[in-house]
Formats: sequence, structure tokens, C-alpha cells
Amino acid sequence: MLREATHMGLSPLIMAVNLVRKKLDPSVLILLYHRVTTLENDPQLLAVSPDNFRAQVRYLKQHFTVARLEDDWSALDKPAVVVTFDDGYADNALEALPILEELEVPATFFVSTSLIGTEREFWWDEAERLLLCDRAFPESFELYQDGKARRWKTADAPDRLRMYEEILPLLRAALPETRDEYLERLRCWTGAGPRGRASHRVLSGEELRRLAGSPLVTLGAHTRSHSSLSTLPPPRQREEIVGSKLWLEEFLGQEVKVFSYPFGGRKDYSAETVAICRDAGFTRTASNFPGVWRAATDTSQLPRHLVRNWDLPIFKKQLSRFWIT
Repeated sequence: MLREATHMGLSPLIMAVNLVRKKLDPSVLILLYHRVTTLENDPQLLAVSPDNFRAQVRYLKQHFTVARLEDDWSALDKPAVVVTFDDGYADNALEALPILEELEVPATFFVSTSLIGTEREFWWDEAERLLLCDRAFPESFELYQDGKARRWKTADAPDRLRMYEEILPLLRAALPETRDEYLERLRCWTGAGPRGRASHRVLSGEELRRLAGSPLVTLGAHTRSHSSLSTLPPPRQREEIVGSKLWLEEFLGQEVKVFSYPFGGRKDYSAETVAICRDAGFTRTASNFPGVWRAATDTSQLPRHLVRNWDLPIFKKQLSRFWIT
């Protein structure tokens, strides 16, 4: 790792200081995945191919202690990594889990619950299906928001891509019921139905039970509708957070003790959100901003590093960067 960092232009002295600090105060690097599959188009860059995922996980096992999210990390005597997944795609059970079991590596899966067992897609995937897939489109689309009309040209693919990029923030900031209304307008406008693509579907109930039944898996909650919690008033936040926990516990018959904030950036949740998670009894909650866990880290806002579809050489370089964040 020192040699790799030196190639990146980092000072050997800085690296030596970091290595000593790791010895005296062992750190935990938490990795964030979403999907393990191969997609023709992946505008959100959420999918890691099975081959790349296998190579990444094998490397982690060979070079680090791979800990569980719920472990007592204070007992570690050297740096460790933790593998986590967000959202609850079907490929978590179909493609990621077999690789984890093959290599005997534990992972935590945070699951949004409202679409479990349905043929619907997550809202960002549905927006992609409605706007970026190959079909005939009307000349324009108009959406009323807060009494004001927004209009996009949509006849050409570049125009629709521009609309897709502009409408995602609107969907992200909307209340769940408003977001559903916007998506229904898009469906009617395109003539497409609500049924999603098999390649983008959410876990079925049977697949969720398959995940939960693996001794390598920890199941965590991830809200009901995958909304940015800071956009919701505290009572709605509580409904989303506690509702997903209770649903999972009832469906699986086991206690759910960990949670991750949807999107997970510092602006995607608030002090009220953190308090609700503590009141709900979560022992650890995960965010999505760079950093490593150390003894003084707030376990209600655990930093994580997002993993992309990197081959092994790039993955190793990224890990080196992650450790010194």
C-alpha cells in the first residue's frame, strides 16, 4: 500500500505517519455497493460486474480483516474493511450473495421496503426507463410544480437526456406521494405501464429471505420509499425509518439493529433524523461521505466510500486513497 501511494505522488513521510496512526488507533473502512450485475446502460453508475466484484472481494479478504458492521471494532488490532449494500436490488441475492458465500466474506444489506415483492423499479430507474429507453416520444413534456409549469423538449435523445438529468433532482426533493404523481404523469405521457424491467427489479420476498438466511449477511433498514430524509418533516421521517425497520422485523422474524440514510450525504439527513434513528434503537447508522471509522467516530453517522465498476488495479489504487481520506 505504501508503494502504491508513493506512485500516486503522496509523501512517504505522510504515508508513514498514517501507517503508525493505524497501528495505534486501528481504523475501519466501510465500502458502499448497490448492485452486482452487468448492464448495457448504467447512468447512475451503480452496477459492479460480477467479475470485478469477485476480484475486489477476493483482494479484500487476502489483504485485510473483513469485519461485520455490527462487530465490536474496538477489539481490532489492525485496519479492517466492511462491505455494505444499499437499496435492495434482486441481484444482491442472485449475483452478489453467491460470490460472498464462495469467498466467505460477510456483508450488510440495507433494504428499502415499499417495493419488495413488486414488479416496480426504484424511482430513479423508472425515470430512466421512461425517458432514456428506445421508443417514440411526444415533442415535449410539461410538469407543474408549486403552481409553476416546467416544459422540456423531448423529441430527440439529447433533449430527453437533459430532461432526465433535470427531473431527477425534482423527484429526489419531492414528497413520496408527489414523486409518485410525477412518475404517473410520465407513464401516461409515454404510454408505458408501471411494470419495471427484469434487469432492474427489487428483491422478491423469497430473495429477501434468502439474504436474511445466510450466516454471512446482516440485514439493515433503509426507509420505505428511499426518500432524502432531510426533505421530509420529522413525523414523516419517523414513519419512513421506523416503518422500514418494523416491516423487515415482521417479515423476517428477526431484529433489525442497523440503518443507512438514503443517498447518505450530509445534506440528506438532519439532527432530527439522527435522533429518530437513535430512538428507534439502531446501534449503528451509515452515511455516504468519505472517511474511516476510528474510536472517536460517531456511530450514528458512519462514513462510507462508494465503489464503482473498477477492475482490480483501479480498485487497489482507490483503496489507497480511501485509507488516507
